[in-house]
Amino acid sequence: VQLVESGGGLVQAGGSLRLSCAAAGLAFSSIAMGWFRQAPGKEREFVAAITRSGRATYYADSVKVRFAILKDYAKNTLYLEMNKLQPDDTAVYYCAARVSVSDGYSIRATDYYAWGQGTQVTVSS
Repeated sequence: VQLVESGGGLVQAGGSLRLSCAAAGLAFSSIAMGWFRQAPGKEREFVAAITRSGRATYYADSVKVRFAILKDYAKNTLYLEMNKLQPDDTAVYYCAARVSVSDGYSIRATDYYAWGQGTQVTVSS
């Protein structure tokens, strides 16, 4: 599967952004997906995950309530809606995909086999 992210940019603290991740090459309904991020000098960290059916989602505590992950099956696109952004949210954001036999999700980067190129999100204070 090929993943292409878009939607990053510069935003002031308290603002919103929506990231998109277009998927191609595999049935969208067969892949569970996730968002991860990596800030300068830090390890890649989990942000949000969604099951292949889209029925269940899971979030890191740092983004819970502020962010929302969703799959658009008509467009084969994964989204990350980000609200009330803070400077600590500044990072390169990556979408990732994994083939999932069960309708589960994963917070481990090593469980994902396909990754996008990343999109930069910068939040100014």
